[in-house]
Amino acid sequence: MTKTVVGTYSSLETAVAVVNDLVNAGFHRNSISVIANDPDEKYAAYVDHDTAADGTAAGAGVGALIGGLGGLLLGLGALAIPGIGPVIAAGPIAATLAGAGIGAVTGGIIGALVDMGVPKESAEAYAESVHRGNALVAAQVEDNRANEATRIMQRKGLIDIERQAQDWRASGWKGFDATATATNGTTKTSMAKNATVANGNPADATFQVVEENLQVGKRAVETGGVRVKSSVSEVPVEEEVRLRQEHVEVERRPVDRPATAADLNTFKEGTIEVRETQEQPVVSKEARVVEEVRVSKNVEEQTTKVQDTVRRTDVKVEPIAGTGSRAATTVSSGFKPYDAYDADFRTNYQTVYSGLGKYDRFQPAYRYGYTLATDKRYQGRNWSDIEPEARKSWNSQNQNSWEDFKDAIQYSWDKVRGKI
Repeated sequence: MTKTVVGTYSSLETAVAVVNDLVNAGFHRNSISVIANDPDEKYAAYVDHDTAADGTAAGAGVGALIGGLGGLLLGLGALAIPGIGPVIAAGPIAATLAGAGIGAVTGGIIGALVDMGVPKESAEAYAESVHRGNALVAAQVEDNRANEATRIMQRKGLIDIERQAQDWRASGWKGFDATATATNGTTKTSMAKNATVANGNPADATFQVVEENLQVGKRAVETGGVRVKSSVSEVPVEEEVRLRQEHVEVERRPVDRPATAADLNTFKEGTIEVRETQEQPVVSKEARVVEEVRVSKNVEEQTTKVQDTVRRTDVKVEPIAGTGSRAATTVSSGFKPYDAYDADFRTNYQTVYSGLGKYDRFQPAYRYGYTLATDKRYQGRNWSDIEPEARKSWNSQNQNSWEDFKDAIQYSWDKVRGKI
């Protein structure tokens, strides 16, 4: 009987290193498969190149990596899988997909994994992992070597797929979508459009505020243990015992006297037997339990603080004075410059918003409120009158984040207008 051991990794380089470790440990290369996301088709460009005898393609970098994979596994090829897009694949799973025709394989990679014995729910999670840019390694091994293969695959940053799937579901993921486009490809297109807008001079530009979240997972690793063996040994022992032994002694003495009547009664034939006995040691053994060795595990939990850094995009909104007759914003005279209110804005931030991010995140909101308060177009108007227009202008440049910053904007408006 065989089992299928599957894992995903953040890069193809790591996946190739895992395959190499499996092969070096004696696992047959014909039972190992690899699938890696290739949205830019940078790997596919090297798949058809001639491979040297040592398994490395001509050149270095990507070419050497693909050549190394081709030297480890059979059937290396470039494919297009529904819901994932361009990939490179090697091993039995690649032969299965290519042989049936990608369009004819039900569920694409999911159907192939299910055919290898992977539960459908797990297969969906692995397919989504590849869809999101990771590389998959699958090995079909004998039952008695499944644990060994698992330990090898855990050495080089194995992704906790169950924890990742939980995080995806918490973010709204409802399962693998075979009609979706590749995640990496979509991201590249969005970035290219933003770059075009930023470098030109558009009438209506949108800046994307990107923020990283820190995700911390867990995985079990072996840290040691205890091996208890029992063995039987023979130990010489001795005991002293007193043994009784009988001996028959026959004594003949010469006698010369007249026979009596009693003697005459014994004057006939007869036989007397006297037997000897002796005691011999009898040995028996009794097994007794003299000690117990109990092996158990105690489980304890401890809290570990994981520290890292995350990045986010901050957008600063600053008024620009126009040079023509129609400036975009005209600052009314009689107001102090923005820097004169900076200390008040920072105090308000520390009191209300310090737990929601750094001051730099809220500074654009305070500056936007200042701009509104000093704009001649809004002189003599109440906050309730201008809020709809202010909201629309803010959301057009800040990804509909008005609800997150409106209180800070109104505070700045009221402060500059002298209402607080």
